Amino acid sequence: MAETTVGTAGTATRVPARSSLRRTLQRKSTIAFLMTLPLILLILLLVVYPSIYALYLVSLNRDMDQFVGWGNFRWLFTRETFWMVVRQSCIFALTAVFFKALIGFIVAHFVHNIPNDRQRKWRGMLLIPWVIPPAMSTLAWLWLFDPSHSAFNWVLAKFGVGPVPWTGDANWARFSVILVNIWIGAPFFMIMYLAALKSVPEQLYEAARIDGANWWQIIRYVTFPMMRNIIAITALFSTIVTFANFDIVRVLTRGDPLDQTHVFATWAFRIGIESGHLPRGAAISLFMVPILTVAAIFILRDVNRRGNES
Repeated sequence: MAETTVGTAGTATRVPARSSLRRTLQRKSTIAFLMTLPLILLILLLVVYPSIYALYLVSLNRDMDQFVGWGNFRWLFTRETFWMVVRQSCIFALTAVFFKALIGFIVAHFVHNIPNDRQRKWRGMLLIPWVIPPAMSTLAWLWLFDPSHSAFNWVLAKFGVGPVPWTGDANWARFSVILVNIWIGAPFFMIMYLAALKSVPEQLYEAARIDGANWWQIIRYVTFPMMRNIIAITALFSTIVTFANFDIVRVLTRGDPLDQTHVFATWAFRIGIESGHLPRGAAISLFMVPILTVAAIFILRDVNRRGNES
């Protein structure tokens, strides 16, 4: 098979279709598409299809044999527990991400100032909480918070402090959940910020020191501006993951006491799986989408604006 093309002199030439196909396959854009095709198919299978099916599911009744329209969302909006879950999820995500970013930023600076021959050892040790599966880490924390044999309460008793109801009181349970999430997630921020710190030219630090800048001014006017895009992207990714967190709350408190530590994922599991109402569980899960979309738009718009300014 061949293709007919017109040359510069107006004469018709025949170019084999196989040559045209070979040129197409040699293009960088074509190679990039073929290399990402498995990932695209995986996303379509595991993300797009479940999302479309969830949109269909929320319009059905409990037995999934009758169309109810927006009835499941109307049911959510009339439940006090739902608004408590919205408030709790926002507090949980924002507080945890803030302290993960702060601790990660501080630890990254300490590791960055360690001699290079010892940095690998410290990076490996500090990444352990993030590498261990969260469910396993949370089981260890559950033992530390145990109401009868809490290791923390044993230490506090040595100082004359009474036992703390780590998972029995609503406020302490919220604190415990956030603490575990920070412990697990801070190493991710640390390794991302450490990579960003290594990309900052040393000449900028030297120029700042020559100009008489102290350590805080160097961080504020040199380090932070060079890292701000990495900080924003890392915070966005962590916000999405933290907002949709399931295993920590499920293992540590199961949403108790009195549903006051539930987040979207755990309450959706309680309503959709344990109570057997899949459409309402899907409605709870889908309510995360607009919240995370708004957060992503603001953060990415800020990143794009900074990129255009530079």
